[in-house]
Amino acid sequence: MNVVYFEAPAPGGSRSPQPDEPGYRPPSEPIVNAPWPVVTLTVSIVAFFMAQKAFPFATDVLAFSPVRLLDGHYVGLISSQFLHGSWSHALMNAAFVLAFGAPVGRYLGPRASGVASFFLFYLTCGVLACLGFAAFHWGQDAAMVGASGAASGLMGAAARLIGGQGRPGKLLSQAVTGMGGAWILINVIMAFTGGALIPGAGEAGVAWEAHLAGFLAGVLLIGPFGWLAGQREA
Repeated sequence: MNVVYFEAPAPGGSRSPQPDEPGYRPPSEPIVNAPWPVVTLTVSIVAFFMAQKAFPFATDVLAFSPVRLLDGHYVGLISSQFLHGSWSHALMNAAFVLAFGAPVGRYLGPRASGVASFFLFYLTCGVLACLGFAAFHWGQDAAMVGASGAASGLMGAAARLIGGQGRPGKLLSQAVTGMGGAWILINVIMAFTGGALIPGAGEAGVAWEAHLAGFLAGVLLIGPFGWLAGQREA
C-alpha cells in the first residue's frame, strides 16, 4: 500500500453515496502522497539521526573520509549517508528525499524488484557522490556526512522523469538542464560561502562536489535501474 487514507464510514450501510446524492463526500486526500519506500527512507533519516545523537562517538567511525578510503575503510561510503551534522541538516535532507524520491519510487514501481531497485539506486547515487567528493579531496583527512549526495541523485532522476513525462527522458531535456543548471548555481554559491547560508551548519563546509556527482549519477542511472526494476519501453 503506497498511501494512507482516513475515510469515514458510509452512512446508512456499506454503499457509499454517489456525487448527486445527499451525504456525498469527496474522497479523502492521502496524508503522504508518496510510495511507502520513499516514506520509509524519509523516516529512517530522522530515526538514524536520533540514534546518532544518543551515540555521538559513532560519527567519527562511520563518516566518510578520502584518506580512510585509501586505507580500505569502505563502510563509510554507505554509513555516512545515514549521519548528519544537525537537526536542520537531517530534516532538510529528509524533505529533499520525500520531494524528489516520490516520482522515482512511482516509476520503479511497488513490486519487489521495484522496491529493491529504489533502495539500491539511492545507495548507489550516495556511493558515487562520496567518490565524487573524494576525487576533489584525494587522500585528505576530511570527514563527510549526510544524505545530500544520494538525495541529489533522486533529484537528477526526477528531472529525467519530468522530461520524459513519467519515464526517463532525454539526457539534456529542458527539465534536466534547467534543474541541473539551478543546482550547479546553488552549489557554486555554497562553495564560496561554506555553511554560512545553511541553518545549523556552523563552521562546517558544504560538500558541493558530492551534490553535483550525485545529481549526475541520478540522471545517468535512472534508465538502467528502471530496466532492473522491470520497466520496459513500450
